[in-house]
Amino acid sequence: MADAIILEFDGVGREQYEAVNQRLGIDPVSGQGDWPTGMVSHLGAAKQGGWVVVEVWDSKEDQERFMHDRLGQALQEGGIAGPPARLEWLELAGYSTPA
Repeated sequence: MADAIILEFDGVGREQYEAVNQRLGIDPVSGQGDWPTGMVSHLGAAKQGGWVVVEVWDSKEDQERFMHDRLGQALQEGGIAGPPARLEWLELAGYSTPA
C-alpha cells in the first residue's frame, strides 16, 4: 500500500510554490513535466499563513530519493530556506482514483 506525506510551510505562498515547480520542470495544473518516479499524486494548497503539500507515494524511499536528488535544491532555489513546519507520514489504509 502507498504512503502519504503532509508538508506544511509557514510564510510560503503560491509564488514560491510555483517557483519550486518551475525548477523541478513540472506543471501541477496540467500534469505535464518531469514528475518523480514513485509519486502517485500531488496537491498544493494555500493555508492560513502558509502553504501545504500532500502527496501519495509508492514508498517512503521514493520520496526520500526525490528529496535528496532534486527537491531539496529546488526548494532552496525557489526561496524556501528552512525545513517544513510540519512533515508527517501517513500509512494509507486505502487509496483510489475515481474511474
